[in-house]
Amino acid sequence: GGAEYVDDLTEPEGTLHAYLGLSTKAHAEIASMDLDAVRSAPGVVGVLTAEDIPGENDVSSVHKHDEPLLVERLISYWGQPLFCVIAANRDLARRAAKLARIEYRELPHVNSVAESMKAGGKVVTEPMKLERGDVEPALAASPHRARGTVTIGGQEHFYLESQVALAIPGEDDEVYIQSSTQHPTEIQVMVAQVLGIPHAAVTVNMRRMGGGFGGKETQGNLFAAIAALAAKRFGRAVKIRPDRDDDFQITGKRHDFVVDYDVGYNSDGRIQAVAATFAARSGFSADLSGPVTDRALFHADNAYWYPAVRLNSLPLHTNTVSNTAFRGFGEPQGIIG
Repeated sequence: GGAEYVDDLTEPEGTLHAYLGLSTKAHAEIASMDLDAVRSAPGVVGVLTAEDIPGENDVSSVHKHDEPLLVERLISYWGQPLFCVIAANRDLARRAAKLARIEYRELPHVNSVAESMKAGGKVVTEPMKLERGDVEPALAASPHRARGTVTIGGQEHFYLESQVALAIPGEDDEVYIQSSTQHPTEIQVMVAQVLGIPHAAVTVNMRRMGGGFGGKETQGNLFAAIAALAAKRFGRAVKIRPDRDDDFQITGKRHDFVVDYDVGYNSDGRIQAVAATFAARSGFSADLSGPVTDRALFHADNAYWYPAVRLNSLPLHTNTVSNTAFRGFGEPQGIIG
C-alpha cells in the first residue's frame, strides 16, 4: 500500500509556501532589519515578523515564555528564526529569505558546558539534587577513590521526514493543520496561543511521521505556528518545510553532557559512595531540559546500589539551539556516566 506523509498530500488550490529567515549570529541584538528586497522578490506575497503575531510570541512547551516564535530584538543562537517569507512556491520563498539586510550588535556568547560554567553557570530551568546517606564521610572512609570526567556528545535526530506543516484557514477563528508531530495536542495549544484564539478553533491531524525520536515532540511547534499564522493572515493554505540544513540549524538535538564523578569503593570493588554532577548543554531556552536532566539522575545508578550518593543536575544555558527530547530522554547519558 501507499503511505502519504504531509509533504505528499494534495495541496489545496492556491497553496502558498513559507520559509524562515535565520540569524547569522549566536548572540546579538538586531540593530536594523531591512526586508524591502525580500518583499519585492519574485513570487513573494508577504513577509511576517514578530509584530504580525496577534497573540503571544512564544512556543515554549513548558510555558516559561523563553522561546519566541520570531525574534523581536535579542538573538540567542545561530540559525534562530527572525522573519518568515510567504511566496508562490517554496523555491522562491527560500531564495527571497536570503535577501534580507540585517545589522547586528554582537554580544558575548557561550557555546559549551565549559564556557557556560566559566561564565557563571546560568541555568535554563531549576536543577535537581538527589541525595541519600552521608556522602562525604562515606567517601573519606572508602579504601579507594576514583575521580574523573565523562564527556558525552550530542546527536542529531536525522528523521527521514523533515519538519513540515500545512495549515488551511477555516471560518472565523478556525484553522486546520496537518503536522509531522509527536505531540498534536501541544501543537493545538501553541497555535491557539500564538493566534490568540480558543483551543477548540484549532484542529491538528497527524496521520504518520517519517521518524521523530523526540525531535518532533516540541520542535514542530514553531513550524505549525508559522504555517497557521500565515494561513490566517493571507486567507490561503500555507505549507512550510525547511531544507535539511536549515532544519538542523533551527531545531534542538540530544543534550551533550559533562559528568564529573567521585566514587569511593572497597578492595572488592564494591561501591561505597558516589558524588556526581551531570552538566548538560541545554541551549538558549528551557524546552525539555529539566525533565531530561532529571531523568539522567534517575538512571545514574545504572544496575548498581549506592549506599551513599549525591547527584546534581546542571541544565546550563548556552547560545546554541535549545536541545530537546531524544530517544532515551536523558537515560543514556545517566547510564553511561
